[in-house]
Amino acid sequence: MRFSALLIISSLLISACSWMPFVDSEEEQAEQTEEEAMQLSEQRLRNKIRGNLDARNWSDAIVNLNAFEAQFPFGNYADQAQLELIYVYHESTDHEAAMASAERFIRLHPRHPSVDYAYYMKGLSAALQNKGLFSNRSPIDMTKRDPGSARSAFATFSELINLYPDSAFAADARQRMLELRNRLARHEIHAANYYFKRGAYLAAANRGRYVVENFQQTPAMPDALAVMAQAYHLLALPDLAAEAERTLVANYPRHPSLNEQGEFQYQAAGSVDQAAWLSRLTFGFYVPEDPAFFDSREIYNNPMAAIHGEEDLSATPNRAAAPEAERSLFDKMTFGVFN
Repeated sequence: MRFSALLIISSLLISACSWMPFVDSEEEQAEQTEEEAMQLSEQRLRNKIRGNLDARNWSDAIVNLNAFEAQFPFGNYADQAQLELIYVYHESTDHEAAMASAERFIRLHPRHPSVDYAYYMKGLSAALQNKGLFSNRSPIDMTKRDPGSARSAFATFSELINLYPDSAFAADARQRMLELRNRLARHEIHAANYYFKRGAYLAAANRGRYVVENFQQTPAMPDALAVMAQAYHLLALPDLAAEAERTLVANYPRHPSLNEQGEFQYQAAGSVDQAAWLSRLTFGFYVPEDPAFFDSREIYNNPMAAIHGEEDLSATPNRAAAPEAERSLFDKMTFGVFN
C-alpha cells in the first residue's frame, strides 16, 4: 500500500516537472524576442510591430511595443506605439494593463489629439474587467459582480464626454453609460434582496431609496419602489410604505408584487424574521427563499441584454471599424473561443 502511494506521488511529481521546460521555453522565447527587438532600427521595429498587429499576435506585439518605447521614447512613432500598446493589452484581455497604459498616456499627453481614445479604452477596459472567458456564452449575471469596475468605467466615460463632447467615441460612451447605470441600479436591488434575507430592513430600504434618487429611468426603478414599500412596511412605517406603493401602482401597474386589484402584496414580518433567524442559525449556509425578493427584469427590460452585460464594441487605434469576418467551422465548434 505504501509502495503504491509512493509510486503515485512520484508519478505526479514527474508529470508536474515535465511541464516546467515549457514555461522556461516561453520565458526564454520572450527574452529572445525582446533582445532581437532592441537590436532593430526604428523603422524595422515599426514594421515588425505592424506585422504583429495584422497577425493579431498580441504576445509578440506587447514585447515589441515595450521595446520600442524603451529604445525610441522620443521617436516619431512613440505616441502611436503607446496607443497601440493600450489596444493590444485590451485585445489580449489584460484589462488591468490596458487601464494602466491608458492612464499613463493621459498623464503624459493631456493635450494629445488622440487622448480621447485613451479615455475611451480606459473606460471600456474597466467595463469589461469582470467578464470571464465564457461570459458572452454563459448565463452570468454581470449585475451581481463587484460594481467597483462598473463605477470606474462610468466615471471615465463621463470624464470623456465632459472633456471631449465632440469625440468620435462620445456616442458609444453615452450608450455604455446607460448600460452601466442599469447594471449599478440592479446591483443595488440585489443588495436589497440580500438584506431582506438577513432581516436588515433599514439597509434594504436605503438601497431602494438610493436607486430612486440616483438611477431614475432605469429598469430597476419598479423593483426599487417595491423594495421601499416592503421594507417600510416591515419597519412599521405605514405612511412611507403607502407612498412607495402609490408610486409603484401609478407608474408600474404590471409589477409582480401587485395583485389583480392593483394592491401591493405585503409580506408579514414573522415569516421574514423566521427566515433570517434560520440563516443566522446556520451561519448563512442555509438561506431560504421565503424573504421578500424583487426582480422584474423579464417585464421591464430585455433580460438578455441586462444579464449578459455589454457588447464589446472596442475600436482600433486608427478608429476604423473592423468588418465582421465570416465565422469558420472551427470557430463555431469552439463557440468562438478559438477563431
